[in-house]
Amino acid sequence: MSRVVLGDCLSILPTLPHRCVDLVLTDPPYLVNYVDRSGRSIANDRRDEWLVPAFTQMFRVLRDDAFCISFYSWNRVDRFFAAWRAAGFRAVGHIVFAKPYQSKSRFLAYQHESAYLLAKGQPAVPNKPLPDVLPWKYSGNRHHPTEKPVECLVPLIEAFSRPRDIVLDPFAGSGSTCVAARQTGRRFYGIEMDPKYHAAAVERLHLANQDRFAA
Repeated sequence: MSRVVLGDCLSILPTLPHRCVDLVLTDPPYLVNYVDRSGRSIANDRRDEWLVPAFTQMFRVLRDDAFCISFYSWNRVDRFFAAWRAAGFRAVGHIVFAKPYQSKSRFLAYQHESAYLLAKGQPAVPNKPLPDVLPWKYSGNRHHPTEKPVECLVPLIEAFSRPRDIVLDPFAGSGSTCVAARQTGRRFYGIEMDPKYHAAAVERLHLANQDRFAA
C-alpha cells in the first residue's frame, strides 16, 4: 500500500479496514477560507461539517496505541479540539515549528506553524523524545498554497512510526507527507480531492521514485 488517490476522504476512508494504518500525519483545511496571492484556494476551507466525520474515520483506521499528528489553525483550535475529542483522540503533545520569516502580520508577526500530537490508546513513550520546538524550512508553495516542507515532516514520521509502517494523510494536498514517508522507508496512503493538487502529488512521487533509483 503506497499510493495517493483522488477523491473525498469522507467517501474513501470508510472503505478502509479497521486499524490498518500505523500513523496519521495530516494538514487539513484550516477553516479560514484561505486564498493565496495567485488566487489558489483549498476545498472545504470555510465550513467545518466534515471535521468530526473525518477524524472519526482516522481514529477508526489507526491501529491501537498509535499517533495522529494534525496541523491546525490557532484561531480555530476550539473546533479542532472538539472534533479530536469527539473522535476519541487525546492530546499528548504540541509541536511548534519556528519560521525564520513572517508569513503575515497584524497584531503580531506570525512566525510559526503548529501541530498537535494526538494519541489513540496508550502509545509507548519514546526513549528520546522529539523536541516540541522544531525549525521550519520554507517550501516555496510551488505545488500547493499551504505546502508543508518535506524536511519538516521527516522527523515526525521517524519519531512516531517504524520502517515499513503505513502513514496515512487524508488531506494529502500536493503529497508532502507521502514524499516524506517514502524518503524514510515507510509506506503511505494519501487522499486528495482536488485534481490539480492530486496531479502534483503523483508527479512529485514519480520524481522522488526516479531520484531514489538513480541514487
